[in-house]
Amino acid sequence: MNLRDLVYGLYARRVEGRLDHAQVPKHIGVILDGNRRWAKASGGTPEQGHKAGADKIQELLGWCAETDVEVVTLWMLSTDNLNRPEEQLVPLLAIIEDAVRSLAADGRWRVHHVGTLDLLPARTQSVLKEAQEATRDNTGILVNVAVGYGGRQEIADAVRSLLLEHADRGTSFEELAEIVDVEHISEHLYTRGQPDPDLVIRTSGEQRLSGFMLWQSAHSEYYFCEVHWPAFRKVDFLRALRDYAARHRRYGT
Repeated sequence: MNLRDLVYGLYARRVEGRLDHAQVPKHIGVILDGNRRWAKASGGTPEQGHKAGADKIQELLGWCAETDVEVVTLWMLSTDNLNRPEEQLVPLLAIIEDAVRSLAADGRWRVHHVGTLDLLPARTQSVLKEAQEATRDNTGILVNVAVGYGGRQEIADAVRSLLLEHADRGTSFEELAEIVDVEHISEHLYTRGQPDPDLVIRTSGEQRLSGFMLWQSAHSEYYFCEVHWPAFRKVDFLRALRDYAARHRRYGT
């Protein structure tokens, strides 16, 4: 261990010691950004960057478990990413599949897919379904793996599901227009039954949501971190929690 690592370790313990667990967010959304930029800065390939980013996930979940976080949503692949050239997309999907298998094999986490399965290759669909089924009875952190996910697509899918449900019931459009409200749509989101994210973290310095959980994040707090995702450290995570705890949430009031 070098001097810098020692200093960071001491600082992290100091921040953690002052953390009020009663003020810790119960649901954290994370936009895992900067894998390719980290790889470029390190002289590596994009694939190496994505692999390093995938390896960081277990560390993050360990930190979340230590601080009583209950739900974590990881944005691993957007619907826009599906338009990448095949030579980029195929290895990226393989890395994501390995990461999801690793989450399922860990034995602690409850894995849940959020996204549009039909947009994904059959093999990726199978991995996601198997991980979800294998971890259904686990009692640890609920880990939403957002693969093939887009916030606008989610809202469109929710509305479509709502319309189909009421069509099956024989509800007319006029009747549906009279009764539909925010809660009706929320019941058809990918995250139905879950609390909305209290805190959304985005790494790599970008200060935008890019379509991440557009509906659910209406009252979320945001934390933008300069460090690229593969280099994200426990002290960065603890700083985000400290920053969140210092805010006064008004929920629009």
